[in-house]
Amino acid sequence: MKTILVLYYSRHGATKEMAQHIARGVNSVDGVEAKIRTVPTVSATCEATESSIPDEGHTFATTADLEQCDGLLMGSPTRFGNMAASLKYFLDSTSSLWLSGVLIDKPAGLFTSTSSLHGGQESTLLSMMLPLLHHGMMIVGIPYSEGELITTSTGGTPYGASHLAGPESKNKISEEEKNLCFALGKRVAKLA
Repeated sequence: MKTILVLYYSRHGATKEMAQHIARGVNSVDGVEAKIRTVPTVSATCEATESSIPDEGHTFATTADLEQCDGLLMGSPTRFGNMAASLKYFLDSTSSLWLSGVLIDKPAGLFTSTSSLHGGQESTLLSMMLPLLHHGMMIVGIPYSEGELITTSTGGTPYGASHLAGPESKNKISEEEKNLCFALGKRVAKLA
């Protein structure tokens, strides 16, 4: 059985919901299963700590989860056109994996959520690609054979799945966005 790690950080829940739609796409491929993991919030307060096990939701990721996966789908809300600090903090802890080369040639896809249509969806996806390229991973996008890329008026890019959450992060994930999440998960699973 191949395992695809669906790794995300979510603040208001949209990125988490996208991870679940992506996992459905992964699980639709025979012989492949999704393993969903999140990362803890990074705090600017030096004294703030979190339990190693979250009170609710998905388990926190470890570098072993990343090392043992056969492919990766990684998601983050957009922070000024970049991934959230919490996800970047986790990636910054993966030097040992880079040194060993265990991620080389594994497929990886990306997803994000923004408050505004022009809030940096594509630049966030591109910023998340950089550490994965350094790890030698193969970046997987969404091809235009997925018709929703042309018809969506919400999220969706060839760089990865995206969601337009709205100014107060209250927009539900559209059918087009759900379909594109599913398609990205399925594509990475097939490539693995």
